[in-house]
Amino acid sequence: MKTVEIHIKGKVQGVGYRYSALYKATVLGIQGYVKNNYDSTVTIVAEGEEEKLDEFVIWCHNGPSHAIVESVTVTDTEPSHRKTFKIK
Repeated sequence: MKTVEIHIKGKVQGVGYRYSALYKATVLGIQGYVKNNYDSTVTIVAEGEEEKLDEFVIWCHNGPSHAIVESVTVTDTEPSHRKTFKIK
């Protein structure tokens, strides 16, 4: 198991990014959360098998169809020990 913090910049609020991330994470069996930030970015804390996290990060570079992702930053972080993936 691995835990990463993902910061997504671009047109990622008001386009269904959080709900799409929730769906993708659930399909991949990833735990954690996604939230909007005051600076119009999105932050995700994701925990799961490394292969599934890699697939999730690749998805984050595109997001839902109406998103325009400018950059994605991924950093390793401490385990979150969450049992589900939620929208904050």
